[in-house]
Amino acid sequence: MSVPYRDRTEGGQVLAAALLRHDIGPRPIVLALPRGGVPVGYEVAKALGAPLDVFVVRKLGTPGHEELAMGAIATGGVRVLNEEVSRFVHPSEIEEVTAREEAELARREREYREGRPPLPVEGRDAILVDDGLATGASMRAAVLALRELRPARIVVAVPVASRESCEEFAEMVDLVVCPLMPEPFYAVGLWYERFPATKDDEVRELLAAANRQPSTDHQPEG
Repeated sequence: MSVPYRDRTEGGQVLAAALLRHDIGPRPIVLALPRGGVPVGYEVAKALGAPLDVFVVRKLGTPGHEELAMGAIATGGVRVLNEEVSRFVHPSEIEEVTAREEAELARREREYREGRPPLPVEGRDAILVDDGLATGASMRAAVLALRELRPARIVVAVPVASRESCEEFAEMVDLVVCPLMPEPFYAVGLWYERFPATKDDEVRELLAAANRQPSTDHQPEG
């Protein structure tokens, strides 16, 4: 079987070409989910002449049932609670879990951004990027959190995902861009020839490189 993408860089280039065929606003911002989404997002941001930032999401696990999300926190000081779950949890426990995850989120942001503040999102087309969608749990949390920051539009963009995931997100956001929707899907890594874990050093290097490049307002192709 021929594997569609050599690596995340090629996946990002193909994704960028697909995004350029859509009507993207004049001042988009690319928000990559670390870590695997950052090499993809770097290529997208470069092609669109857009700034790149990480959008760190941390699940708030229900005490005693940590795999069950009672909410999520994300970049920008956003917290979203799942009322169907969180209403059964004592407020003090919610705050305790939130504080623990906020500390980890802050640590990761310091590690990745190296002192740079989060980029402003309000009023801009925000493009959430990852290397693919399997369960989509992190991306769902990111969408819910990002909405609290009031972007003009939310775009979910990935090189590969199942058709079911894309259809689900199409109901949640303004635009979903996914060049490859193989059936059966199985797992994200199957569609990349090389799919090593993205290291923290690579995340820092790509963000720093993107920060050095002057971003330009993207004008959609007529």
